[in-house]
Amino acid sequence: MARSIIADVTVASGAESACTHLDTTAKFFRALSDPTRLKLLEFILAAERTAAECVVHAGISQPRVSVHLSCLADCGYVTARRDGKKLRYSVGDPRVADLVMLARSLATDNAAALDCCTRIPAAAHAGE
Repeated sequence: MARSIIADVTVASGAESACTHLDTTAKFFRALSDPTRLKLLEFILAAERTAAECVVHAGISQPRVSVHLSCLADCGYVTARRDGKKLRYSVGDPRVADLVMLARSLATDNAAALDCCTRIPAAAHAGE
């Protein structure tokens, strides 16, 4: 029988452990809250990509793409490997693809509620 994440928080000893877990989980989702990072992550899910390919796909400057790719790599969503002078990015953990597809499905199913939600500001346009 699989244990739920909620059960793990409840079992954790002390409020500090639960708070740390919640803070880490919130930070995990904040990394995906930027539309440009999400666009890049979905692009990399399909195949290994070079930074140059990511720049073309995102339609923003190389330095901005580099910042977003670094964030995705630092947070563990993608891995980078050196190939001569190029960096190639890929998704190392298949659960990332599962998470993105589940999020997309949930967002589609809840689009009306999300559109009406006034507590979360609308996302900035990709590339900003």
